[in-house]
Amino acid sequence: MRTTVPLAALAVLAALAAGSCTRKTADEKVLNVSILQKVKGMDPIHTNDLYSAVEVARVYEGLLEYDYLKRPYELAPNLAESLPEVSDDGLTYTFRIRKGVLFHDDPAFPGGKGRELTARDVVYSVKRLADVRLQGLGWWLLDGKIKGLNEWREKHKDAARGSGYDEPVEGLAAVDDHTVRVVLTRPSPQVIYAFAMPFTYVVAREAVERYGEEFLNHPVGTGPFVLDRFAQTNRITYERNPNFREKTFPCEAPPEHKAVADEYCGKRVPFVDKVVVEVVVEDQPRWLNFQRGNLDYVAVPKDRFDSVIVGARDLVPGYREKGMELLVAPSLDITYHGFNHDLELLGGGGTPAGRARATKLRQAMMLAFDVQRANRLFYNNTALPAQSIVPPGIKGHVAGFGSPWRHAGAASVEAAKRLLAEAGYPGGRGLPELALDIPASTTSRQMAEYFRGAMDAIGVKVRVNQNTWPEFQKKITNRQIELYAIAWGADYPDAENFLQLLYGPNRSPGANGSGYDDPEFNDLYRRASVMRDVPERTALYERMYRMAAERVPLLFGFHRQAYVIKHAWVKNFVITDFEMGMGQYIDIDLAKKREIMPKL
Repeated sequence: MRTTVPLAALAVLAALAAGSCTRKTADEKVLNVSILQKVKGMDPIHTNDLYSAVEVARVYEGLLEYDYLKRPYELAPNLAESLPEVSDDGLTYTFRIRKGVLFHDDPAFPGGKGRELTARDVVYSVKRLADVRLQGLGWWLLDGKIKGLNEWREKHKDAARGSGYDEPVEGLAAVDDHTVRVVLTRPSPQVIYAFAMPFTYVVAREAVERYGEEFLNHPVGTGPFVLDRFAQTNRITYERNPNFREKTFPCEAPPEHKAVADEYCGKRVPFVDKVVVEVVVEDQPRWLNFQRGNLDYVAVPKDRFDSVIVGARDLVPGYREKGMELLVAPSLDITYHGFNHDLELLGGGGTPAGRARATKLRQAMMLAFDVQRANRLFYNNTALPAQSIVPPGIKGHVAGFGSPWRHAGAASVEAAKRLLAEAGYPGGRGLPELALDIPASTTSRQMAEYFRGAMDAIGVKVRVNQNTWPEFQKKITNRQIELYAIAWGADYPDAENFLQLLYGPNRSPGANGSGYDDPEFNDLYRRASVMRDVPERTALYERMYRMAAERVPLLFGFHRQAYVIKHAWVKNFVITDFEMGMGQYIDIDLAKKREIMPKL
């Protein structure tokens, strides 16, 4: 059947085709990938969305990373030469920094030559995250956890920008050029994950001071790829870092990845000469460019699922004959609609009666949302309807638990109407129209229209506002929003990372974009956050899981599965929930690409 391509999509296609002609004939290895939204900048302390984090991680690095192959996920040393030494009381973490790691060549350094990274760079980078003047979006990770850091933050909040960085902090010290000591205020077993996240990636003070407010457009890291300057365009091109240290492909792997480990064990990374990232918001041009070989791998679009996949986990023969391969894996994530709890209508305004009304309104909205039909329409019945906030695969998820407010047929709509009446809005009367903000894309619009229809069926009126991704993020951060549709992917494989979305002190600009603040939940969270992985902690996680299911602080959507299709010339690609840095491990078989391209 002929397909009409919109003019905007034609423009993207033309740009991709023009840029890919040389890539098809060149001898250099180029990894060609796409992202769904524009990146807002390349400053690690502001990478609170997946798109920015993945791009930042091509240039910058952290002390730790996730092992590319091991499952369940395990932390591995990166800029650190080993995992940290932890004192018996769980308060002191000592990191040994690799020697000979160089920053990218840049005019910020004498003679333009990148210098060696030291422990002082690590301390400086953590202080930047703590600096209230910079409004780092990952401060929630370390807030209240490192001795003296909160005090340093408070002391310098009104001082001149850039001052105070030479002042010592009790719990954050460069013991020598290659040793960093971190001392906590209290045990926090999850704090180690912070050092694998982009928020704590290491930057050079010289680059920050040279470029000032333009630092977000002049990335100077130690990572496997170099980007001279970042600009808000639809293409980002990275070059291999010629001075990247000797880093090798991992050798240990579970059975499903053993063949990859056996072939590449010990080989030096990165394998490609360039990474070209195209910003392609709409599914159709992205899919067409994958079929033409201009993109190396893509997520299977929902509208193509039935024509591409058979039996839920296999490709139709036509795609297999072209050497394409399907990879499927569950994701540690959750989709949800967020409520702005600052609003009395949705949060209750701080009074028991107000909270009761707001809770009934949220419960009614969740009951009205036909999750089974949405699964068919948008996820081809491959997603798992979420009963609460923690996904399967990590402790704290309660297997077999069913939310009392999850839609279960026509009776649920009537039950939702009764709840709405109990909240004081019979048939929706007296309830103002609610604004739902979404990112701008075809799929997001379709999902928003479905949500609006479900709410309309019980008398809740919704209007939809579309935003660019940076605008959308800014609205959530600045609390300029009523309802919003979003997903959360794991920052680290611990239920605490999902439960903290509902922890009051983490409100925006922290990860708690909804502003939910329940004293009972907060107390349970604080108790669990200082505990090691013991049954008592799991019991607290499960208690918070059930509490969230009952009180509906968010309208829970789905835990998704990843369906990725790749070309045969893409070597050692594995699906991971932690995509940061994965580009360095992927290889391109140029001979195989030359063989297959004419057949596409």
